Amino acid sequence: MSKVKVLFVMQEIKPYVPESYMSNLGRILPQKIQEQKKEIRVFMPRYGIIKERRHQLHEVIRLSGMNIIVDGADHSLVIKVASIPSARMQIYFIDNEEYFHRKAMLFDADGKFFDDNDERIAFYSRGVLETVKKLRWEPNIVHVHGIIGALAPLYIKKAFQEDPLFKASKVIYSIYNTEFNASFSKNFVQKAVFDVVTKKDVEKLKGEPTVADLTKLAIDYSDAVIIAEEGVPQEIVKYAQNQGKMLLGVIEEEKIPTEYSEFYDKVLASQNA
Repeated sequence: MSKVKVLFVMQEIKPYVPESYMSNLGRILPQKIQEQKKEIRVFMPRYGIIKERRHQLHEVIRLSGMNIIVDGADHSLVIKVASIPSARMQIYFIDNEEYFHRKAMLFDADGKFFDDNDERIAFYSRGVLETVKKLRWEPNIVHVHGIIGALAPLYIKKAFQEDPLFKASKVIYSIYNTEFNASFSKNFVQKAVFDVVTKKDVEKLKGEPTVADLTKLAIDYSDAVIIAEEGVPQEIVKYAQNQGKMLLGVIEEEKIPTEYSEFYDKVLASQNA
């Protein structure tokens, strides 16, 4: 029997970004899943706060060079890679000078949500999937963590639904205690659409959508949902429940690798039920 393949679409991974609950989980979860005999690929944005020389990032020329169109403009996709030797784990970084070279992740030094976070989310979500296509690697599970990859479930289920690599993929979305009231621009809809993804598919992003609206959209197109930490609004939890999604609640940290691995298996088993 072939190994289960898990694609991790991460927002934060320690030691590349400051320590947080999300970055700690981003560091340990893929390693533990790999140790449980599953095959993994791990992605995160190449934020400007990442010290490339210290962490020995280098560009993967064969994967770079693609352009991704967001809101009618071409943006170059650069792929970099680094390794965590102690974990025998490789990290792929999605890079673009305009979107990811600022010295912050999603909020500026004053705590303001970046005006172009909608474009950055669209670029990152598509960039990961296009790179996986170039790798010709077929994930059984796509596990998306946080809002930076929140359009990936939509893109997998709509734009990539006929692609042999993603056709059978099950998508799990992990929800963290984010700034759910933070707002995106009024143009998020036109920035999110491409190919067969239409404005109707992203109706939840009309007006001035919030992180809560984007989270609900990610839930809509995911096969299962994980409440990754305490503090997620009950409105969001109930929304996931009302959509009939397989749902995993907050797990004690030391139990997470085992519980998540078993959840992956349950989600895959539901496909064959």
